[in-house]
Amino acid sequence: MLRGGLIGCGFFAMNQLHGWREASRARIVAICDRDPARLAEAGDTFGIAARYDDAARMLAEEDLDFVDIATTVGSHRALVELAADRGLHVICQKPLASSMDDARAMVAAVAAAGRTFMVHENFRWQSPIRAAIEAVRGGAIGTPFFARASFRSGYDVFSGQPYLATDERFIVQDLGIHVLDIARALMGDAVRITATMQRVNPAIRGEDVATMLLVHDGGATSVVDCSYATRRQPETFPETLLEVDGEAGTLRLDAGYRLTVQTAEGSETRDVTPRLADWAERPWFNIQESVASIQQHFVDCIEAGRAPETSGADNLSTLALVEAAYLSAAEGRSVDVSEV
Repeated sequence: MLRGGLIGCGFFAMNQLHGWREASRARIVAICDRDPARLAEAGDTFGIAARYDDAARMLAEEDLDFVDIATTVGSHRALVELAADRGLHVICQKPLASSMDDARAMVAAVAAAGRTFMVHENFRWQSPIRAAIEAVRGGAIGTPFFARASFRSGYDVFSGQPYLATDERFIVQDLGIHVLDIARALMGDAVRITATMQRVNPAIRGEDVATMLLVHDGGATSVVDCSYATRRQPETFPETLLEVDGEAGTLRLDAGYRLTVQTAEGSETRDVTPRLADWAERPWFNIQESVASIQQHFVDCIEAGRAPETSGADNLSTLALVEAAYLSAAEGRSVDVSEV
């Protein structure tokens, strides 16, 4: 049984604690947060007696195999390097770092320790998205040449995470990073990106609309579009909708978790609605289910000694797309990903 410590007991960490309670061969035995109320709530809810307000002290005093870092991005590098120094496996929330230099240093630190490093890039682990990825990778529509990944909503995300309204960067850093990662999972790495961004909501600091055109290795293209300023009924939050064109057919993931594959042989549609866990709630259940899935993958990879699909090293390519998108929007030009 792998013993883990969770650093950060905020809004999303509750999902992670539920996911760890479901996990096979792993459990959270210690938690850390500087907010006494959040620490008490998490500890009482999940029956965790070892509670700390200092991460370094927790890692020094507890017998741990891994650490789950669920804090905001500014603290990630120091915490990852601290865990690496203690010889621990690490799973860290996205965005991995505030800069590519920090991200590369974090990856290097965990690699030098010989431990597994995974980024909690959970959108590609949602079961409807997994079904689409597996169909494309399995050749259901032949070699893909175009994809669109779309997340458009008017959902009030600021009530649960008010800091999102104050960040200079918003939708691409917080949400678009997930959708860019889905595009990579479907189409492979991208070499160039062109991005436009807008701020529609005057009450927030960062951008809440973004449209990005990616050129992938081999010349395939994808469009990633994100919006938290879109009023629609029915509201599709928090679904990511997909369309992928391949040489032998087309795949669509439509609202309501309907996956359709069309080829010359005909069309097949199936229901890929996620599991509604007893601790989950609508409409969040697709994300909540993915948390349990990604954390189990982390455990499996530690035990097998293999790199996770969303490893720290792999996530450098997703983070580079985020940085390149901001550069593209700021300078009004296409950006080669190698520039960042």
